[in-house]
Amino acid sequence: MADNATKLSINTEVLRKMAEIATLEVEGVASIAKKNYDLKDAVKAKSPMQGIKIESVNGALEIGIFITVKKEAKVKEVADKVQANVKDKIQTMTNTAVTRVNVVVADIVFDDKKTEDE
Repeated sequence: MADNATKLSINTEVLRKMAEIATLEVEGVASIAKKNYDLKDAVKAKSPMQGIKIESVNGALEIGIFITVKKEAKVKEVADKVQANVKDKIQTMTNTAVTRVNVVVADIVFDDKKTEDE
């Protein structure tokens, strides 16, 4: 009998967008910081100044996110919520394990104006 199983392949840009949406859902996050990871990523990426990096390691995902937080936010609490929300949303939507979500607070917004990154 032939195996009729299908494989699902999700583009990294789609995963990055999922992570961005999940991050911005967390109260206290002002924006995704525009951060370049390294020269290799800058050369092959469509937009080199990205604040989210996704790598597939042994079939599981490792995610790095640079965020900007609002001044009144409790930084540790916001980072923990971002980690949990991103992991939950991506695992639920893709049925792929997320082994690590690293959150780096790159900046704090001290006024109600939009950040320079937006």
